[in-house]
Amino acid sequence: MARRAFTLEAWVGLYLALYLPNVMITRFVTTTPNAALGRPLTGLETLPASLIFNWAFTYAFIWLSGWHRDAHAVRIGGLRLPVPTRLTFLSGLGTALVLFTVPLSLTFRGVSIPFIQLIMRGDILIIAPLVDLLFGRRVRWWSWAALAMVAVALLITLTDRGGLKLPPLAILTVMLYTLGYFVRLAVMNRLSKDGDPAALRRYFVEEKIIALPLSVAALAAIPASGLGGQAGELGHGFLAVWRDPVIWPLFWIGLTLAAIGVVAVIILLDPNENAYCVPLERAASLVAGVGGAVLLAWFYGARMPRPAELLGAGILIAAIALLSLAPRLSGRRD
Repeated sequence: MARRAFTLEAWVGLYLALYLPNVMITRFVTTTPNAALGRPLTGLETLPASLIFNWAFTYAFIWLSGWHRDAHAVRIGGLRLPVPTRLTFLSGLGTALVLFTVPLSLTFRGVSIPFIQLIMRGDILIIAPLVDLLFGRRVRWWSWAALAMVAVALLITLTDRGGLKLPPLAILTVMLYTLGYFVRLAVMNRLSKDGDPAALRRYFVEEKIIALPLSVAALAAIPASGLGGQAGELGHGFLAVWRDPVIWPLFWIGLTLAAIGVVAVIILLDPNENAYCVPLERAASLVAGVGGAVLLAWFYGARMPRPAELLGAGILIAAIALLSLAPRLSGRRD
């Protein structure tokens, strides 16, 4: 996959096209009663299989694409095995947090997709320019303007809901997601955000070979510990779900997650500042979330997003347009 085959905005469009079915399938699986259980699967019951499928598809991509040739490696017998550096290992830890918090965020009952995505994306858009400043990267006016628009969207949505009002697990999910993304952005700026395609491939491979097995292992440790009801839900997700027809939707969730991971790293490692690339990538996922919620409401009777949530999403769409058009109009884009 050649990095410069498309413009950055074209990659964002592909990201949106991949994320929309992912959101819809995830929400459908966790709101439609399962024949065997008599109730919808919980987010924790869907996570193990979707992450394992993501792991398998991503490793297949790394091998078949040849991206593994750009990674650091060790030789064991006749095999050349990719290995991370200290920094890409650290980024893998951050990515593991992102990998299981993103699908989990779509499954909380009573918490709409647009709202939880506004919260999570808003956090990341706030830390993006901070990472730029930390690494001495110039932040242009359109990036600051888009950040302000995101803040307005968050304020409108929070005011409409009368505050945050999230369950404890959802709050923990947001915190872990934000921490994971901060670690990722910091390592990206240190290693690979220079427009070099080989550096992009090296970063992707070394990060994923740590993040994917680690995220699955962390989930597996919970049912092994026997801690309460959540352990039982994860145990069902690791064992019983493979004999259930729901495994096919989870297969597609894993496949789209793997494809999203490839496209996301291409967007985030673009040489432009984080305050430009991150809003594009995050806002595209938000638009997919809102679009998925609306389509589920139209065709499957799900709850329609609140007007304030739709307004917030509209502001995010305007921010995307600003980030896309302003650099061209000013003639100053890198």
